[in-house]
Amino acid sequence: MSIAIVEEVARKLGGQSVLGRAVRSQADLALAVRSRLPLTALLGLSRAGMTEQEIERLVIPQRTRRHRANKQQPLTVEESDRAVRLLRVQSLAEQTFGDQSKANRWLRRPLIELAGETPLVVAQTEAGARVVETILGKIAWGAAA
Repeated sequence: MSIAIVEEVARKLGGQSVLGRAVRSQADLALAVRSRLPLTALLGLSRAGMTEQEIERLVIPQRTRRHRANKQQPLTVEESDRAVRLLRVQSLAEQTFGDQSKANRWLRRPLIELAGETPLVVAQTEAGARVVETILGKIAWGAAA
């Protein structure tokens, strides 16, 4: 993952004011995930174009989110990891297509290469996210459309 993508993910999560630290490398981002992201970092997913239903399905159920908000608790490490993974894939798609709306349309389009699944659904796992990133790399190099 390029430094530009790492910095873009950190910016979308709310930057240093939300993350509590500067994020300039993959190691910094991994430390932020292990330290558990605050719930406010989820606003970055919304601003990046994720719907509330997608956040609920792919990161944290709404009921759990409300419970955490009431107790002023952060996301778990696993939820933080899922949020960062989705923003990483979304940011890479945005970089590849040069436009947020094009990227978000592509993320929701079923692809033959993914057995008819959408990149967003496949990116729920790290292994799936790597496959989506490989496809985006091929698109960026003009090998696929």
